Amino acid sequence: MIVAVGIDVVLVERFARALARTPLLADRLFTEAERTTSSGNPRSPESLAARFAAKEAVAKSLGAPAGLHWHDCEVVSDPDGRPWLTVSGTVAAAAAEKDIGRWHLSLSHDGGIASAMVVAETDDRRDRGGIRG
Repeated sequence: MIVAVGIDVVLVERFARALARTPLLADRLFTEAERTTSSGNPRSPESLAARFAAKEAVAKSLGAPAGLHWHDCEVVSDPDGRPWLTVSGTVAAAAAEKDIGRWHLSLSHDGGIASAMVVAETDDRRDRGGIRG
C-alpha cells in the first residue's frame, strides 16, 4: 500500500555553482558510491542534482522530520543503470515509524532541471500477514 509520495526538482546550474563554491558539500551530501560512476569517473552535475532531488523527495515523503542524515539515504544503481534507494540509520528509523518497507524511485534531468519522484509503500509481506499472493 502506498504510504506517501515525494517529488523534488533542482536547477542544475544553481546546484553546480553550490558544489563549486563549497568543495566539501558533495562529501556532505553524497556517499562515495553516489559521487562516482560504476567505472570510477565523477558523476555529472546533472546526475548529482538528480540524486540530491531524490534525497529531498525521500525527506518530503517522510514528512521532513528533523535529524535526517544525508548519507542515510543512498541512490545506488543496478548493473543496468536503474536507480534504487537504500536507507539506513536516521532515514530507516523514520521510515519504520511510518511502516515503510519499500521505495520506488524515478530520476530525470533535461533542460537544466533535475527531478526525482519517490513512492513509499508498506512491505507487501506485512500487509498480507507474511503471505505473498
